[in-house]
Amino acid sequence: MRLALYMDVHVPLSVTMQLRRRSLDVLTAQDDDATRLTDDDLLVRATVLGRILVTQDIRFRVLAEERQRAGGAFVGLIYGHQSLSIGSLVKDLDLIANCLNAEEIANRVIHLPL
Repeated sequence: MRLALYMDVHVPLSVTMQLRRRSLDVLTAQDDDATRLTDDDLLVRATVLGRILVTQDIRFRVLAEERQRAGGAFVGLIYGHQSLSIGSLVKDLDLIANCLNAEEIANRVIHLPL
C-alpha cells in the first residue's frame, strides 16, 4: 500500500501536482486549512491523519529530529533540501511512497536526496 503524504507550506505546489498525476495520495496544509498551525501542531496533525509529513523547512527537520531523540512518537517526516530540483524531489518522494510502509518510516526523519 502506498504511503499517504502531507505537504507543508514549504513544498512547491508543482511537486504536489506531479505526485498527484502519478496517482499518489497527497494532501497539503493549504488543502487542510492548516497553514497557520505551528510546526509542532502540524506534525501532530499529520500523525493524527496517518500521513507522512514532507517539508523543505530546515527548522521543521530539526524539530522532528529533536522529537526523535527524545523518543516522541510521530508518523515520520521527509525532509528535502532546498537545493533539490522539482524533478528530483518528485522522483524520490514517488519512490519512498511506493517502497516503504508506515511502520518503516514511523518516528524517522528521511533526508532527500536519497
